[in-house]
Parts: sequence; C-alpha cells; structure tokens
Amino acid sequence: MSTELQNTDDNNLKNKANANNAEAKQHDHQEGDDHKHDAEDDEHDHGGDEETGWRSHWPLLTSLGVLILMLVLEFGFKFIPKFPINLIVYAIAFLLAGYNVLDLAWRKAKRFDFFNEFFLMSVATIGAFAIGSYSEGVAVMVFYSIGEWFQDSAVNKAKRSIKALLDVRPDEVTVLRDGKPTVIHPNEIKVDEIIQVKAGEKVALDGELNSDAATFNTAALTGESKPDTKRKGEVVFAGMINLDKVSEIKVKALFTDSKLSKILEMVQDATARKSQTQLFISRFAKIYTPIVFALALAVCFIPYFFVDPYIFNVWFYRALVFLVISCPCALVVSIPLGYFGGIGLASKNGILFKGSNFLDVVTKINVVVMDKTGTLTKGVFNVQEVITNDFDKDELIKLAAAIESNSTHPIAKAVVQYAGEKVNAFKAENVEEISGHGLKGTVNGKSVLAGNAKLLKKFNIEHPAEIETIVDTIVVIAINEKYAGYITIADEIKEDAKQAIEAMHKLNIQTVMLSGDKQSVVDKVAQTLGIDNAYGDLLPEGKVEKVQALKNEGKQLAFVGDGVNDAPVVALADAGIAMGGLGSDATIETADIVIQNDQPSKIVTAIKIGKITRSVVWQNIIIAMVVKVIVLGLGAGGVATLWEAVIADVGVALLAILNAVRIQKMTIKM
Repeated sequence: MSTELQNTDDNNLKNKANANNAEAKQHDHQEGDDHKHDAEDDEHDHGGDEETGWRSHWPLLTSLGVLILMLVLEFGFKFIPKFPINLIVYAIAFLLAGYNVLDLAWRKAKRFDFFNEFFLMSVATIGAFAIGSYSEGVAVMVFYSIGEWFQDSAVNKAKRSIKALLDVRPDEVTVLRDGKPTVIHPNEIKVDEIIQVKAGEKVALDGELNSDAATFNTAALTGESKPDTKRKGEVVFAGMINLDKVSEIKVKALFTDSKLSKILEMVQDATARKSQTQLFISRFAKIYTPIVFALALAVCFIPYFFVDPYIFNVWFYRALVFLVISCPCALVVSIPLGYFGGIGLASKNGILFKGSNFLDVVTKINVVVMDKTGTLTKGVFNVQEVITNDFDKDELIKLAAAIESNSTHPIAKAVVQYAGEKVNAFKAENVEEISGHGLKGTVNGKSVLAGNAKLLKKFNIEHPAEIETIVDTIVVIAINEKYAGYITIADEIKEDAKQAIEAMHKLNIQTVMLSGDKQSVVDKVAQTLGIDNAYGDLLPEGKVEKVQALKNEGKQLAFVGDGVNDAPVVALADAGIAMGGLGSDATIETADIVIQNDQPSKIVTAIKIGKITRSVVWQNIIIAMVVKVIVLGLGAGGVATLWEAVIADVGVALLAILNAVRIQKMTIKM
C-alpha cells in the first residue's frame, strides 16, 4: 500500500470520527442545554464525588437518631411529648435530614419545574406534618435521604473504579538531559528525548525502546498481565510497567497525545454517552411524574363525590402515600449505574466501549463480519520462497523490496524484512498504489509491478496459470511489463481465533470473513476456523457491497478489523470493533468498541458483557415497576401507610443498586 493511500485512509477515518464526535457533541450539547440546571442542582445537592463519608452526613445521622429516640419513647414507653414539643423536635429532625431536598425542590420550583422527585418528596413530607403525622413525615425524609446517600456512593464508586482502571499515568519521569538524569513532570518532556524507566516503574509516555531489550506488564492497556518482551526500536506505550532492569525509551508522543491519555479520555466520555434505555427512562420519568401527581390529586379529591362520609385527612394521607411510593429514583439512578458497571467490566477485560449505547447495540448483533489479516491472523508475514522466471533472484528481491518499502501493508513489510540490507540497493520513484491490486513504480530505471495476479491481468501481462492455484499469499513481480517471478508469504492464525468462532456460533451469530487476499487463502483460513461464509479477492468497494447486502437482509452486524483500510465498511456497521487498538490512532478514533489485546475471543466477551448489562438493567426496571404498582394500589386502598411506602421505595432502590453494582464483580467465561 502506498504512503499516500495510507494517509488518505487515515484521513477518511479521522473525518468519520470527527463527524461522529461532532454529532455526539451536538447531541450532548442539546442534552446539556436541557439538563444544565439539573446538573447544577444535583451537584449542589450531592456535594460532589467526595462527600459520601459518615462525617459529611452528620445532620442526616443526627436526624435518624432523634427519630429512633422519639419512636422508642412513643411506642416503647408510651410517652408522647405534648404539642408543640413533639412538633419542634420532629421539625428539627426533619430539617436536618431534608434541608438539601427542600432547597433543591424550591430552586426547581422557581423555574416552574414541579415534576421531580425532590418536589414530590417535599410535598409528601410537608403534607404529613400538615395532618399531624410528624414521625411518618420525618421517616419518609430520613429514609429517602439515606437512599440518596447510598445511591450517590454507588455511582461515585462506579465512576472512580472506571477511572482507576486506566488512570495510571505517572506524575514524574526521569529524563536524560546533557547526560544527566533529571526528574520532571511528563508534561515537560519533548519528542525524541530519552527517558529512563526503572524496574517496577510505569512508562509515562509513548516511545521506542532505546535499550537492547526489556520486558513489560501491559495489563493497564490490554487487560492481560502476561509479560511482553520488547526489542530495541519496538514501540512501548504509556501505562506499561517495566519488569526487569533500567530501560531507556525514546519519546515519540507528548504526554497528552499518548495512547493511554486518549483511552482514558474515551472511557470517561463513555459514561456520558447514554444508551437508548437510559434516554427512554429519562423521558419516561418526565412523563411519569406529572401523571403521578395528577393521580394523587384524584385519590385525594375524587372520593368526595362517591364516599360518604368523606374525610379529607384520610384521603389526603392516602395521596401522600401515593406520592412517596411513586418516586422514580430507583429507575433514574440504578439504570445508569448498571451501564457504568458494564463499561467498567469491559475495561477490566481490555475492551473499551465508547458509550453505554454500544452496550445495547452489541446485544442485537446477529452477524459478525471480520477482516482476515490482523483480526483472525497475526498479520505477521514471513517470506517462504522466491521463484523467478529467467530473472536474477538477488536483483528481483532488491527491486521488490525497493518498491514495497513505500507501503505499510504487513505483506510489504515481510518482503522488506526478508530483503534486509538489500532494501537500500535501489530507490523507487513514482510509486503508485493501485487499490486492491498492488504497487506500480520505477526502480533503477526499470518499470516494476508488485502485487497480486489481478495486477498482471490489469496490465495484460502474461503469466503462468499455476499462480492462480497457489494457496499461500503471493507477491507477483513484473519487470518492464514482463512476468519476472513471485514471492510466497504465509501468515499465522491467532491462537484463540477458532475458539472465538465456536463461541459466536453458540450465541447463534453468523460469521463472515472478508479479505482482499485471494480466495484460495481465504477458503483455507475459513475451513480451518469453521467460518460460515468467506469472500476473497475483494476490493474495498467489494467489501462495502457484501456488508450492504447483509444489511439489506435486515441483519444487525458488527465489523471487526484494523479500521485503517476498511473505512467504508466501518461506517456501514452497526458496531465498529477495532482490533489492535494500540496500533492506529485512526482506529481508536473511529471504532465504537476497541479491543486492546488483539484477541478475537474478546469479540464474544464484549457481546456477553452487553447482554449481562442489558439483563441487569431490565431486571431493575421490572422489579421497580412491579413493586411500585403493588404498593400504589395498596396505598390508594388505605392498606399501606407512609412507613410501608418509604420502606418499599428505598428498599427497591437499594436492591436495584446492589444488583447493578454486582456487574463489575462478574467473571466472563467463553
């Protein structure tokens, strides 16, 4: 592949990524305009991420203590403080527990926002005081506030755990300047400077290993703790941990441009990208709450026309029960918490979802379309043999290496590596990429073609028929419009590729492989792995046609590949999954899901995490709605009191939270 085409494909992918990001930002901006005041109110109410300890909640705990004391006196010792003493004590306890809720309800009410859980709880508790049910009014506020406390703690813990998975960037680094080691912040390091990393230290910036060899733990990036040995000149990424001796690394990217920084930013952004379920629940709550208010008013006043005698306090109390149990906080909090858990579980497994919406998308996938090279095979090609046709073998290698040195394709790299120092014997000029065919250029005054058999057909160059039957990947060479020979190259299938295909079949997922390689090679790989359908000899537009045909059949599909050479297919897929997330910036920017350790089995892991997350979320929705409907009916019928209402509401919320939190502790099996 030519450098020009590579850059073009990178730009295409980056343009798509920028478009997607712009669309997401526009959506987020619109959502932000709608919920800006709500976010400010929530921050004011909850006090940020850190205020979840016991000390910060002393007013609530004091209120709980007063409530317990008053209940013991009233029901244990049959001692009821006389009015107004009991009112004063309960009022103080009420304000200690609910001043945040009351303040937030008032601030929202000033903006004519009455249909929210804070206003709902304020009306219910103040109403209880109005009819003399002081202890119940305080109890509702105390237990509601305790529920909010636990909810905030769970959400903050989930967010911190997600951030902690990847926020392993060191705060200082040792750089060699004027031959002397100097410890400074990574932000101050410049490209091409040499840094030192001691045994046990984390690498702070992306670069190339300057030492002869070093072994690293890559768990922070790939989710795998298996040591990875790097040789001089090989790429080392920020977040890796040096396992042996002091190593030197030549910096190739600034601190803010490192893969780890981009991945961390992506994961943090993922928590803000809402799923369709989250968006539905948010909209549902806005419709549900005013309906509940209307029904509560109906419970209070409609019996006046049908019940004799009508006692206002009785029906007003039932309406208050109705309001308390109808609070939608269990849904509003536990659902995003479930998606946070899914994103966190995926990150622990070396899989990065760019938004909780993609956790939903993967659950609907029924076709997985995969690239061959670098996805199912290692993409590490080695030259097997060189066959010439009345041409000097040594010169053929030099000419082929010279022109292939202009490409970043793995096959081209294999030829260049095989040539060794011979690659510098000649210089290629006027190199042109012929998409899906190969390269054309001038080397040492000779016209050179290097590519597949289709390239020779395109230029009407006669060649032996046996070339068409060779199973291995080949690079056919033509010199001065005459067939000169070919080079055979073999790739190796990844260890877990067959396991991944079998696991997909168990999930009733159809597998398809698309490749620009020749059909005989593609068929061999497909037969070995058990892939349902495999198509070779495809130009980029051919891949698009195959994917579009699947979509026209109503298939929900994921495309898995390196992303750089398959921009149109990535754009078409319902879920774009990038293999080799550490290799290409364009891939990370474009894909919806990034698998960091290149293992095909992680495709199945990603799908299973999506299914688990969706299952837990819907469990919470069903549990919350069933309990609420039952207690709403009991409250309207006068069976349930405010005590049952608040216990049911807080209990359902805590149950949903515990159910959501357990996602992060799960182990995914193939």
